[in-house]
Amino acid sequence: MGLLCSRQRHNPADSEENEQTAEIDRRIEQETKAEKHIQKLLLLGAGDSGKSTIFKQIKLLFQSGFDEAELKGYIPVIHANVYQTIKILHDGSKELSLSLADPSKFMISDENKQIGEKLAEIGGRLDYPRLTKELAHEIETLWRDNAIQETYSRGNELQVPDCAHYFMENLQRLSDADYVPTKEDVLYARVRTTGVVEIQFSPVGENKKSGEVYRLFDVGGQKNERRKWIHLFEGVTAVIFCAAISEYDQTLFEDDNKNRMMETKELFEWVLKQPCFEKTSFMLFLNKFDLFEKKVLKVPLNVCAWFKDYQPVSTGKQEIEHAYEFVKKKFEELYFQSTSPDHVDRVFKIYRTTALDQKLVKKTFKLVDETLRRRNLFEAGLL
Repeated sequence: MGLLCSRQRHNPADSEENEQTAEIDRRIEQETKAEKHIQKLLLLGAGDSGKSTIFKQIKLLFQSGFDEAELKGYIPVIHANVYQTIKILHDGSKELSLSLADPSKFMISDENKQIGEKLAEIGGRLDYPRLTKELAHEIETLWRDNAIQETYSRGNELQVPDCAHYFMENLQRLSDADYVPTKEDVLYARVRTTGVVEIQFSPVGENKKSGEVYRLFDVGGQKNERRKWIHLFEGVTAVIFCAAISEYDQTLFEDDNKNRMMETKELFEWVLKQPCFEKTSFMLFLNKFDLFEKKVLKVPLNVCAWFKDYQPVSTGKQEIEHAYEFVKKKFEELYFQSTSPDHVDRVFKIYRTTALDQKLVKKTFKLVDETLRRRNLFEAGLL
């Protein structure tokens, strides 16, 4: 009798532990269900394709953006961009003056040579000083030098970053003692992505009932970063592949002998052929159109081996559109050549993008969201 009673005796500690276990199990079940409703997007592309700018735009557009602490965190990045840029231009002018038939136009004026050497030394350091008014004035003086402007005009040969002109024209503001970067400054700021960063968002709103919820992964685009991609390939709803179409006449940062567009072509082809992407939707962003439309009227597309059969047909806007459509068709052909016949029904869309244009990025992601929602409805038999 005593044994029977002792077995039925209520133990408060055991009861509390059971309740905690049950609550943990409930939370795990809820989180698992929530995870199933989150669409996984993978942002891929070669280095300097604009992936990270797209990523920052998503944070600004569909999340709370950057708080003051985050904005201030970009100050050393932006100042580093300034020093790196002026060093590239200074060293580039020397290089061009030695290798070209007319070296005189790349020779820095005597009054600016000392400034140039000083700034090149700073630009070669591992730690950069904060940008002061004095340093900003010296950088501005060197930037205005005719030799540096000539060098900048040949920036495609020297790995001059896209942010160069923007930061050089805003030096006085960037050197203010109480400087806090603007959203535009952050978008222009250039820092190489290493490892993996992710963000969760909805193009419609945070309320899951009002639209799909996406988790976007951004990874480093340089060759040495790509080994980190593989573990992210499973369970991907869509790959967003960024191709910088303005870089058809440029070489890789990590390999001066490799054309950037050829690298993008080979990378896109490789990604398309990955077995885990057989049913994955592909969204191709033909990015940096703003730079492309300025360049294509000066530098013919056929300087790139992939575009060697291109023939200009007109001038101005008509020629820009003709050149863009040619590039677009090349990517379309590559897609279908690299896709096996039984997978041609996977979603493939091409978008013309400029990562720095917030309105265009917002419109593009609304279209991506609509495309993926229709795909989900179709697969569920509701369309």
